[in-house]
Amino acid sequence: MAIPRQLPNTITIVRILCAPVFLWMLLADGGTDGPLRWWAAVLFIVAIATDGIDGYLARRHHIVTDLGKLLDPIADKVLTGFAFIGLSILGELPWWITIVVLVREVGITVHRLIVASDHVVAAAWMGKLKTLAQGVALSLALLPLWTLVGDWIFWVNGITMTIAVVLTVASGIDYVITEARGARRAKDSA
Repeated sequence: MAIPRQLPNTITIVRILCAPVFLWMLLADGGTDGPLRWWAAVLFIVAIATDGIDGYLARRHHIVTDLGKLLDPIADKVLTGFAFIGLSILGELPWWITIVVLVREVGITVHRLIVASDHVVAAAWMGKLKTLAQGVALSLALLPLWTLVGDWIFWVNGITMTIAVVLTVASGIDYVITEARGARRAKDSA
């Protein structure tokens, strides 16, 4: 069964459009543990899960596009960036973590946009692992699970967030090294 050629990119664009709605839902009631908090967390989880769906559809049906390669990581960064910012606004995540993550994400996104006319930089395996770790850590931080299971969940949240931040920094370093090597190879072959 053939799927519409633009379906993966449409899913990616919808993920971008979900980000401000999610942030509004998270902040609308001051971050209390009520229904809006739960719905914000569910929207985030569904939206971040579409990252795997759009990529799977594009690869499975051989409709990977340069636009998709460019938009997909941007969609992830917008959604996770809004989550980091929202949690910091609510005082549930230190701002230094959000700043470290955003500096890495914005820097790499700007670089991708600058080199897009020359070549499209698809997400590497470490970047995908980073996105998965961020998705898990943010999902746990967004869901008010402490209201159901108690305060011990904060330890789990802390561990998963630490893993996410370490992978964020490591994947940023990996990206810079990979791009520098690629630029050096291109210069040597020219």
